[in-house]
Amino acid sequence: MNRLRFPLTPLALGALLLASHAGAQTADPAAPPATGEPMATVVVTASADASAQGLPRAYAGGQVARGGRLGLLGNLDIMDTPFNASNYTQALIQDQQARSVADVVQNDPSVRVARGFGNYQELYVIRGFAVNSDDLAYNGLYGLLPRQFVASELLERVEVFRGANSFINGAAPGGGGIGGMINLVPKRAPNAPLNRATFGVESGGQLYGAVDVARRFGPEDRAGLRVNAVRRDGETAIDREERELSVFSIGADYRGRGYRVSADVGYQNHQLDKARPSVTIASGLPIIAAPDADSNWAQPWTVSKERDVFGTLRGEVDLGKDAVAWAAFGAREGDELNVLTNTTVTGVDGGATMSRFDNVREDQVRTGEIGVRGTLRTGAIGHTLSATASGFHSESRNAFALGDFAGFATNIYRPRDVAAPPTGFFPGGNMADPLLTRKSILSSAAIADTLSFAGDRVLLTVGLRHQRIKDAGFDYVTGIENSRYESSANTPVFGLVYKPLDGVSLYANYIEALQPGAVAPAADNLGRPLTNPNAVFAPYRSRQKEIGVKLDGGKFGGSVALFTVAQPQAYIQDRTFGLFGEQRNRGLELSVFGMPATGLRLLGGLTALDSQQRRTPGGAFDGREAIGVPEIQFNLGADWDVPGVPGLALNARAVSTSPQYADGANLQRVPSWTRLDLGASWSTRLMNRDVTLRARIDNVTDKNYWASAGGYPGFGYLVAGAPRTLVVSGSVDF
Repeated sequence: MNRLRFPLTPLALGALLLASHAGAQTADPAAPPATGEPMATVVVTASADASAQGLPRAYAGGQVARGGRLGLLGNLDIMDTPFNASNYTQALIQDQQARSVADVVQNDPSVRVARGFGNYQELYVIRGFAVNSDDLAYNGLYGLLPRQFVASELLERVEVFRGANSFINGAAPGGGGIGGMINLVPKRAPNAPLNRATFGVESGGQLYGAVDVARRFGPEDRAGLRVNAVRRDGETAIDREERELSVFSIGADYRGRGYRVSADVGYQNHQLDKARPSVTIASGLPIIAAPDADSNWAQPWTVSKERDVFGTLRGEVDLGKDAVAWAAFGAREGDELNVLTNTTVTGVDGGATMSRFDNVREDQVRTGEIGVRGTLRTGAIGHTLSATASGFHSESRNAFALGDFAGFATNIYRPRDVAAPPTGFFPGGNMADPLLTRKSILSSAAIADTLSFAGDRVLLTVGLRHQRIKDAGFDYVTGIENSRYESSANTPVFGLVYKPLDGVSLYANYIEALQPGAVAPAADNLGRPLTNPNAVFAPYRSRQKEIGVKLDGGKFGGSVALFTVAQPQAYIQDRTFGLFGEQRNRGLELSVFGMPATGLRLLGGLTALDSQQRRTPGGAFDGREAIGVPEIQFNLGADWDVPGVPGLALNARAVSTSPQYADGANLQRVPSWTRLDLGASWSTRLMNRDVTLRARIDNVTDKNYWASAGGYPGFGYLVAGAPRTLVVSGSVDF
């Protein structure tokens, strides 16, 4: 493995500034902040990120938290940050019986869920820009979690940051980071012992079982250990589709005097058999009606397998009363095997062609960061100084095998099974021993200062991250390097918060995103090989401007944001993948959360997007909307405690998405859709044990709809929405 490189110039500068103010006294993690300190210290309940701050506490209603992690800036209260974010809690994850990250972010009006190109990888579209699961952060570190699917049982919180964010955690290695990022917080042992078993079943007969055990040990309960084990097996609500999932994780932490340490080790084995594939509508055809929501046109021999082992280690030490230093490192080993079909609809009657596509992938990821943060005052001005350096190294080995380019016939309304066709028509390496096809090395250093004025009613954050990206692509068959680039850039941030009244924050920001260049796929949607497979392109920069207002009524809050951001467009033209033009998104975001009345919890909002293609070749698509970006996204969830029945709560959620386009010319219009979900939970004591029973029906009306369009640059493939799905589970604390 290549050694991680950490450029230290900004870090050294920050350390020097902090050391000049550091005292000899050791900080008490639970002590209140000093008067005039610009950032509020959060009381420790469970130190999920080995920080003295601990996790920000839950907001009224318990569905979201009062703050979340913002990279080198640490955990900040929502009213103190010049950005827009939502931080979903474990209580919400459990009450909605979420299976994965996708199920959690369905609550966010700025996020829609799609898929990767030609596979079943979860992909999240934030503010109209794709963020694939390669770019999920795990306690602030990229690339450590499984690529295709992340089980929710691993997570304490799901933190959704909206907007460009290269300054926050550095450039995302998978090329995301334009519309937002998602940080996943691992579980830690709470202060009270935990012994919980959960069993459930869902439509189709899928069985579910999970165990969650936690303890704190030693003097003052300083050491903690939490163990999670999960198993899912059986058919889903989609006809013939089968899912098998095994998860095991251990999270440990130690709260020392003047230092804190945490570690995580996880294993996930996920397999899909006969999973329903995405669909591409052939050029020139209109979008046809979505088939029955539970129908399945997958071939019986298709399979997707993913197995990952990952781990992290994080430590923080007090440098004095008002300063801390931290370090974090992580690694992942992943293996994937897929036997897939590309499905292209060629007739308005649902007639289609399928072509076989097999691939294997092996990933090795090593990543880490070090940093320092502290507070000081210069006269009437407070400062929170932060500095960090990070490194990321990944190697991917890939091979693929294609079937006959002509494919075979089927119909998505009346599927037809065929024998598995042979592969080998266009060899893409050795499937039994894939060669190195891509190597990425990212390193960065950043420094920031949050200044506080006027009794901490004005907060100004300024900072700069220097990012270096090295990327190389190699031929699938020969292993010879066929593309390489090395580039660096400085990405600044400016953020302003003004609090004219208690419970009101006005904010503005300018922030940039630096992305590793796009990578050309091996073939197009018809299974034809490209002229430049696996070619990697130079990094590109995007710039965002945003203003907004946040309201905190104590028990009920909300926000309004206006933003604009743009990025280069990448797609296939004449069987060659390249950068053609630019996508610019402007938008308005409204969000609400908390308890407007006793026993009533609300969560949701609205996002209005104006996407536009610009500077396309020959101006052919100039002014047209971008693929897969609806103009309106609306979510609203309500959870109500039934009066007179202790422990009983009913919930409902509406999710609505306006029309979107599946092609750059805006000739293929995907209809709008609205889905209704209902649920109930009852917490009580049975046989002297705490018991919670939950039931949920997603897509109550069993609506047939295309849930998303696109996800990979230039491709407008469609994903059918899930059918009516009943999930029932029970948890008992033993």
